[in-house]
Amino acid sequence: MDIKEIQNLIKFVAKSGATEVKLEMDDVKITIRTGALNTGQETTIVQQIPMAQAPAPAAAPQTDAPAQQAPKSDDGAADDAKYITIKSPIIGTFYRKPSPDKPSFVEVGHTISKGDVLCVIEAMKLFNDIESEVSGKIVKILVDDSSPVEFDQPLFLVDPS
Repeated sequence: MDIKEIQNLIKFVAKSGATEVKLEMDDVKITIRTGALNTGQETTIVQQIPMAQAPAPAAAPQTDAPAQQAPKSDDGAADDAKYITIKSPIIGTFYRKPSPDKPSFVEVGHTISKGDVLCVIEAMKLFNDIESEVSGKIVKILVDDSSPVEFDQPLFLVDPS
């Protein structure tokens, strides 16, 4: 292996984004490392910043908000008790439309039947139609379009009457 072949190999490894490549031939052993130390330090910093700063600001507004809105949430809970809550069966990204240029599956006030598609949840590049298990009228949509949702998170309130 001559010097030009080695230089070409170094350029190829640098462009590929690999951090380490080992090549062993009959009489030659080559190890090429690119930016392995810097990448590890940057990852640590990126992980520490969101973890340290995100919970503190989020915790402060939450402690103030329930004290001011406590009476409202009690009234809302009494009203919501007569409605059926449709929850997310999976973790993923919630979409109200089948595609960006199409209308929403349902809107507040729409009457739905059992088996009607209410939304789509994308999980691992698969789009899953979420169908209604009840008939009734959509009273409230609890999740914004293109938002992440958790398993068992409420998505819709339906008035079964």
